[in-house]
Amino acid sequence: MNPGLVTLHVWRVPRRAVPGVLGRMATHPARLRRLPGVRFAKLLGTGTGTGFGPGDADLTRWAALVVWDSPADAAGFDASPVARSWARIARAAVRVDLRPLTSRGRWSGREPFGTPSGGRVTGPVLALTRARLRARRAATFWRAIPPVAGALHTAPGLLARFGVGEAPLGWQGTVSVWRDPADLVAFAYRSPEHRAAITRTPTEGWYAEELFARFAVGDVVGDRTVLGWAAEGAPETARGHA
Repeated sequence: MNPGLVTLHVWRVPRRAVPGVLGRMATHPARLRRLPGVRFAKLLGTGTGTGFGPGDADLTRWAALVVWDSPADAAGFDASPVARSWARIARAAVRVDLRPLTSRGRWSGREPFGTPSGGRVTGPVLALTRARLRARRAATFWRAIPPVAGALHTAPGLLARFGVGEAPLGWQGTVSVWRDPADLVAFAYRSPEHRAAITRTPTEGWYAEELFARFAVGDVVGDRTVLGWAAEGAPETARGHA
């Protein structure tokens, strides 16, 4: 069964709040998964998106990705103890509503976004990659990342990008938001740096587990600068069209 809604919640916190964040990261994952209507959920650290490597960590930005049974269940998140706890320490926050378009692979042994049927999209799209690195192959992976990160930084149509991870090392992921599907496809399949990394993946055996998913972006509610949104003049609340 495909999810009723996927939401990405991102919080910007002051540096003085980081000790409190670490406590939440230890105790809130289980509490988040127990919320009514939650099918799958991950609390995530983030990176600046400049290098997507171990030194890229951004201790002032944290995220939650949640898969819901229905939009009604998702609507109750802000009133939950988990959300209220993050709201108390956040100086800015944003929520992105997502509809899965494609999903390939597994996350913690599961297929969290079901088997999406795709569909025509004429608005922004979000790409999520996530991998658990094989320890013996991690060094070669980190050496391969800088050219891809550099190409992504200047890719046409890129609205936002940052790294995500469940742990500082070995749990690698990226979030990127694109003006439309054509821009994402152009980077994924025409960028020489990205194509080279894709070609090396099966031969290098970097990943013990991997997932790649694309989503249609619906509402973007809150402070989009938390995402590093690059589109000048974009509305505070944007709605994608599918």
